[in-house]
Amino acid sequence: MISNTEENYLKALYNLSNETGEVNVNELSKALNIKMPTVTSMMKKLGEKKLVHYESYKPLRLTEKGKKQAGLIIRKHRLTEMFLVDKMKFGWESVHDIAEQIEHIQSPDFFEKMDELLGYPKIDPHGSPIPDKNGKMEMKQYNKLSECKTGETIKLAAVINTSVEFLKFLNSREMHLGLKIKIKSIEPFDRTMIVSYSKRTSETLSHTVCERLLVEKY
Repeated sequence: MISNTEENYLKALYNLSNETGEVNVNELSKALNIKMPTVTSMMKKLGEKKLVHYESYKPLRLTEKGKKQAGLIIRKHRLTEMFLVDKMKFGWESVHDIAEQIEHIQSPDFFEKMDELLGYPKIDPHGSPIPDKNGKMEMKQYNKLSECKTGETIKLAAVINTSVEFLKFLNSREMHLGLKIKIKSIEPFDRTMIVSYSKRTSETLSHTVCERLLVEKY
């Protein structure tokens, strides 16, 4: 049995992994806001459980067993977020903390029923992919809105930053997944965009905001 704390470490390792699948111990320590000696001690423990490749002074890597376990934790989290939004009508800015608690429930049948009731969704409310029953995650390639050009029409597919503050900002601008957006102009100096969508004919989006929005072209 894996504890809630161990699950949180595995999920963080999965999310922080770079292209080579490695994570620096210091990076993990900062992400979890936990002191280095404590993190190192946990990595040794997860290494003994064959969930992490741990060697002193070397980057961390999840084992295949660890990747699967982390993927399943993320699956439970994202299914829960989708259920809260789709079935219980929570706002997408309100579901993360609740899902953090529910993801630790050790009942596969519970989450399989949730998946069935949702119609087997592929993404969560923020556009992130939901891993399958084996913990495998199918990543889709999107462009950042900041990479698009004047005159293009795109669809909002996902958000990179899911902080409550950012999602509330999007709510205030009536922006949501699936939204069709027309790029009217781009300021050369700071890359600020003027866009139109729905009933909003001239909305200004900063480069910071555009960097956090993932889109696909029509």
